[in-house]
Amino acid sequence: MSAYSRGQSVIVLGGGIIGLSCALEAALRGHRVTLAEPGRIGGQASGAAAGMLAPYSENPEGADAFFRLSLGSLRLYPEWIRSVEEISGMSVEWERSGSLNILQHEADLLPAEGRMRWQNGWGAGAELIDKDELRGLEPALAEEAVGAVYIPEESHVYAPKLVEALASACKRTGVQILEHAGTIESVHRSDIGGSRIAMSGLPALLAADRVVLCPGAWSSAYEQHLGLNLPVHPIRGQICSYLSPAQWREPLRHIVFTSQAYWVSKRNGTVVCGASEDVAGYETSVTEHGIGRLTRATDRFLPDLRGVKPAFGWAGLRPATPDGMPLIGAAGGEGEWLMAAGHYRNGILLSPATGRLIADLLDGEPDEKTLGGLAPFAPARFTARQGSKQATAGHIY
Repeated sequence: MSAYSRGQSVIVLGGGIIGLSCALEAALRGHRVTLAEPGRIGGQASGAAAGMLAPYSENPEGADAFFRLSLGSLRLYPEWIRSVEEISGMSVEWERSGSLNILQHEADLLPAEGRMRWQNGWGAGAELIDKDELRGLEPALAEEAVGAVYIPEESHVYAPKLVEALASACKRTGVQILEHAGTIESVHRSDIGGSRIAMSGLPALLAADRVVLCPGAWSSAYEQHLGLNLPVHPIRGQICSYLSPAQWREPLRHIVFTSQAYWVSKRNGTVVCGASEDVAGYETSVTEHGIGRLTRATDRFLPDLRGVKPAFGWAGLRPATPDGMPLIGAAGGEGEWLMAAGHYRNGILLSPATGRLIADLLDGEPDEKTLGGLAPFAPARFTARQGSKQATAGHIY
């Protein structure tokens, strides 16, 4: 029987989409939750995301553990969105648009058919659309596209509204949210269990039975505290958006993917185009080179936008790991510290699954059968030497 139960005090460190999702699920399970965010809520990758829920389009190689987690999370979305919207009283603009993966050459057909075979075995319902059908589905696309793979189950949300709704839902379920909490200065374990944490932006210590770390691209800063190797590094993702021009034939009805970029229409009349990626440390500026790659792709595939300058451009830091898998699971002590980080560009998609898995761990009841198990995502998997390395002075205990 687990030593943990519902009704514990829990600190969630990190106020991005993953931290908010973990905090909300924990609060709904009856835990007393405090969320501490070093800066402002949703200020990095979460608020800058295009909000696509596309596990088939973004996982073309095979049904590995990451794909299974992503697909499981997509299938949690209908009930999860209903709950978030009901609690918050806000719409997150979830659009069940389906997606189109554009085929640019006849040579693309054979690989597309192979990909469809294995993905349809996992319920994709994918169909091959010819050039004429594609013109009917998306009149604004350039003539050079020879067809597309249509995946009806994929969808998208408006990321800024999802972050806002999650923060509101957290507050309405009793989560205490502390913004601008700064960085961890010290961590102490109580003689009777639990942890006390001093943060640079807070006047008093935070104390709780359990701690959930959701630090996104800043995960490596916790290596010394945890005694773990956490090779999470920031990838700058640049995105731009267009205002629909007067000559725009029709808003895009689907998420449109090509090898150069993707496009998705939002209810506010903008067309979001992403994403250009590069390694720039923690720099979040928008560059001419990064946005230029997106505008060139837009000129090529959306002729109505040819020569139109993007109205907005922005960047966010995506937390990447060497194997492309997130870090979800136990991270220190006797299960007192948990971690949910390293979701790269899939934080929006993986929010429901991650929140559920972390809450299951808090309750001592991980639902491993439903979402494929936690072993591939163990936060300790990059730690070369267990034992003596983790027993150094830097360990939180």
